[in-house]
Amino acid sequence: MILLTRVPIDTAALLHYVSSPRAGAVVLFLGTVREFTAGRRTMALDYECYPEMAEKKLAELREEALRRWPLVSCAIVHRLGHLELGEASVAVATSAPHRDDAFAAGKWLIDTLKRVVPIWKQENWEDGRKEWVHPPGGSRE
Repeated sequence: MILLTRVPIDTAALLHYVSSPRAGAVVLFLGTVREFTAGRRTMALDYECYPEMAEKKLAELREEALRRWPLVSCAIVHRLGHLELGEASVAVATSAPHRDDAFAAGKWLIDTLKRVVPIWKQENWEDGRKEWVHPPGGSRE
């Protein structure tokens, strides 16, 4: 499952999607909107992308994870639009017969996603300024 959405991420549906009697481990990572970044107070974030490009890259990452680890399933969901503090912006779920593989694949997926998937983030700061964040190597939560 690869999904870009403008509604809150349904973690129960995501866990259901990757769960299986063949999996002894299910790992869910959620990236959430934090209040402080480098000492500056964030009020909200806005995420945008070119959907066809982002979906293609997310699908490539999913397929690569399925090749690299003995996963039962994996899923990636990224939220777009305006997000308030505490809301989940990204979710990565993996399932595997053993926890080491589920954790390793999940970590690789989120780390790689943040570097290579063309999803852009705008910080909405406490002082009213807005700033598009483009760190080296791609998007970063």
